[in-house]
Amino acid sequence: MRIIIAEDSAVIRAGLTEILTDRGHDIVAAVGDATALRAAVAERKPDVAIIDVRMPPDHTDDGLRAAIAIRRDHPGIGILVFSQYVETRYAADLLSMRSGGVGYLLKDRVANVAEFTDAIDRIAAGGTALDPEVVTGLLAASRHVGTLGTLTAREHDVLALMAEGRSNSAIAEHLYVSERAVEKHISNIFSKLGLPPSDSDHRRVLAVLAYLRP
Repeated sequence: MRIIIAEDSAVIRAGLTEILTDRGHDIVAAVGDATALRAAVAERKPDVAIIDVRMPPDHTDDGLRAAIAIRRDHPGIGILVFSQYVETRYAADLLSMRSGGVGYLLKDRVANVAEFTDAIDRIAAGGTALDPEVVTGLLAASRHVGTLGTLTAREHDVLALMAEGRSNSAIAEHLYVSERAVEKHISNIFSKLGLPPSDSDHRRVLAVLAYLRP
């Protein structure tokens, strides 16, 4: 697939380029600031953009704000925020803009290259890849604390794993419960969030995004 990398660290930028090129992906641009990122996306039209949060010109949340602009102007492009930080101010806005094709992973918590490239594949296909710590931080910052409080501890666990993009069988394996139990928890989550039955492939994602909308 065609990928743009936006990362102000030259070493990390080069490393990501090498890893993804070795796996057959086409890195159509690798840039170090948010302005160059937006220009490259407009010109190259990638399948996925991998974006750090903090980069020039301000070294604050420029990357995340650029990601929101890209999401608005080019909704078909998958966005993977890849950072050391959980930035809640704009991340909820990004995740709420559309129900799929988005991810937020923390650099020091990606266990291996296969996990990283699998996340990119899911995002390109319209799925999600959210680190549990990101979900926890966003939910804690959400205004929907009353709704959040209605979930049981186990439902919280299931919701976090759903956000990672895991299947029911993978959730069951991780939590050492049956798939039937997972299905029951997910049904309860949908009910408590007021999500009606739907044929949409992204209903699981909406269960997470329901917390993140202001």
